[in-house]
Amino acid sequence: MSAKQVHCKISNKSIHHSEAMPADVIRESIFETIKKDFPDFTKDDYISLKELNKYRAIHAAGVLAEDNPNLDNAEKEIVNSIEKNEFISKSPYELKEKTTLSQLLADKIAAFGGSWRFILSFMVFIVIWMIYNTVTNTIFDPYPYILLNLILSCVAALQAPVIMMSQNRKEDKDRQRSENDYKINLKAEIEIQQLHEKVDMLLLKVSEHNKKSKE
Repeated sequence: MSAKQVHCKISNKSIHHSEAMPADVIRESIFETIKKDFPDFTKDDYISLKELNKYRAIHAAGVLAEDNPNLDNAEKEIVNSIEKNEFISKSPYELKEKTTLSQLLADKIAAFGGSWRFILSFMVFIVIWMIYNTVTNTIFDPYPYILLNLILSCVAALQAPVIMMSQNRKEDKDRQRSENDYKINLKAEIEIQQLHEKVDMLLLKVSEHNKKSKE
């Protein structure tokens, strides 16, 4: 075997040393998880990074299952990202969904209906309507302006569901962002916990090495 080749105990294959991890630097909890499947796995053996990520994912799934045995889709996605060693965060551009013409129209109407421009323009329209039907000779909606009241009622009746449609879409976007933040935070918490355990293990090894060197 080449000096740069090591033997992976799990896959039983020879791999480059840069793609492997010595068993003695693996976290104890993950090491015990591997031992359940491979009882003859020792601290002197090596494991490929691919297999190590697989067992990291198994260990993470076990940690998450302590609170809830049935993992939800977000937690399964976290476990899958750990196994594949992939990023789980998504940019705002990836979270954007395809917008239909009706949805785009609803957003535009809701944005205009909730602005000062709409309020001022509608007030101008009402004042002009009332003046025209008061001082001109061609009155088509005399006081108490029944037609104007009907128009205002129709606008209010149509505007409310359109605004609700737009708000529902915004709630869906906020929910996607919140779920994305939750997955990022949960994975970060798991990774940080693993780093703490690994640092503690390395400090312990350094301490043992210093004691031996003093002896």
